[in-house]
Amino acid sequence: MAQHITDWDDAYANGIHIPDGATYPARWQAAAAAFRQARGARARIGLRYGPEVRQLMDLFLPDFLPDGTAKGLCIFVHGGWWMDFDPSFWSHLAAGPLAHGWAVAMPGYTLAPMARIAGITRQIAAAIAHAAALIPDVPVALTGHSAGGHLVARMVCDPSPLPPATAARLRRCLPISALADLRPLMRLADNRILQIDPDEAMRESPILLAPRLDLPIPVWIGGDERPEFLRHSRILADIWQGMGADTSLTIAPGRHHFDVIEGLSDPDHPLTRAIICD
Repeated sequence: MAQHITDWDDAYANGIHIPDGATYPARWQAAAAAFRQARGARARIGLRYGPEVRQLMDLFLPDFLPDGTAKGLCIFVHGGWWMDFDPSFWSHLAAGPLAHGWAVAMPGYTLAPMARIAGITRQIAAAIAHAAALIPDVPVALTGHSAGGHLVARMVCDPSPLPPATAARLRRCLPISALADLRPLMRLADNRILQIDPDEAMRESPILLAPRLDLPIPVWIGGDERPEFLRHSRILADIWQGMGADTSLTIAPGRHHFDVIEGLSDPDHPLTRAIICD
C-alpha cells in the first residue's frame, strides 16, 4: 500500500539512499574518460549544435564500419535533475550500441536555472536533429536517464518538438527511470532552481500528453529505486498503454537509480538489446 508522503525532498533523493552514492559521479567520470581515450579518432568530442555554451554533443562512431556510416544512431540524454552533469560523465555507456554497429550521440544542454525545462526540451530536439543530419539515412533510437528519460519521452509526445523529417526516422524510445510527471516536483526545494509552474508542468509532463502510437516505447527502471521513481515509470507505461502506445515496463531487479544504466556499456545486456533495432 502506498504511504502518505510528508517529506517530498527525501522522496526524490537518490544518493543518500544508495550505498556509497556519493562516489558514483567520480566513478562515472573516470570510466568515461578512459573510454574516450580508447576510442581515439572514433570519438568526436564537443560538436556544436546550437549557440549556447552547453549546446555541445559527443559522437561515437562504430569501429568496423567506414567513417560516417552506421547501422543506426542511438542518442543518449543524460540526467542530473536538469541541473547537473554533461556528456563527459557518460561516454562509456556508448559501448553497448557501438558494438552492434550503431553510432551514439550524447548531447549536453543548458542547465537550470539558466534554462527552464521547456527550453531544455527544445535544445534536445535541436540536438537530435543535428545528430540525425550527421548520421543520415539510418534508424534513430532515443534513450535517456532520469531527467534525460523525461526529455526523450517528451520527444515522442504530441506535440513533438522534433522536426518532422527527424521524427519520421525514430524507431524506438526507451526512457530509463524517467521523471514523467512534473507536478509533484513543484513541491521540492529544488524548484527554486527549476522554476516549474503549473502551466509548464501541464505542457511538459509526458503522462499528460498523447504518445506516438507507431513505434515501441519500452520503459525501464531499477527495482531498488525510490518509490516515487518507480511510480513515475509505472504510470508512464500504464497511461500510455491505455492510450494505445506500444509500451511495456521492465523493472530490473537489484538495480538502483545510479547503476540501472550500466547495462548500456554491455553489448549483450538486455538494456542494450532493448534499444537497438536490429
